[in-house]
Amino acid sequence: MKNEVQQLREEQNLTQAELAAKSGVSLRTIQRIEAGYRPKGFTLRAIAKALEVKPDVLVQNNSLDSEIDRAKIINISSLSFLLLPFGNIIIPAILTSRTKNKRAKALGKSVLSIQIVWTCITCILMIVSPFLQVQLSLKIPLFMVFLVVLICINAIIILKNGYSLNQHQELAIKLKNSIL
Repeated sequence: MKNEVQQLREEQNLTQAELAAKSGVSLRTIQRIEAGYRPKGFTLRAIAKALEVKPDVLVQNNSLDSEIDRAKIINISSLSFLLLPFGNIIIPAILTSRTKNKRAKALGKSVLSIQIVWTCITCILMIVSPFLQVQLSLKIPLFMVFLVVLICINAIIILKNGYSLNQHQELAIKLKNSIL
């Protein structure tokens, strides 16, 4: 995915070094900007002038960045299940419903679907575990084993999806068919 500076530079058939010389900014600065650093002040004006565009064009809020940032917030809010029962559903549901961006809303619904399935599985296993413990004549509390394992699994899912949103702008773990 290309940012505005790189796209405009390539449209004008300029190399990074040529843009640096034309704008009076160092080559390293051009490289940083094309890698995602947002230019400000003199650098912004100089590059805009060299590319013959208004500075506003170069600093437009990337809708993809805001989409992914919102999806990251929704994803990480799922960790609230550690403090609040059903917080992994309530808080992401509120954040998703208040999201106006379609892609962020779709990612939020995917996160929410995973959390609903996880919560249902957890509840069922918590109900079944005492019966299994009696049937298997176990001395250790089986519900604690299930609970710790399921909490670890959910935390791993949330962290892996957060990492994937950072790296690939997509969820790594999602349901094939969304519940919502």
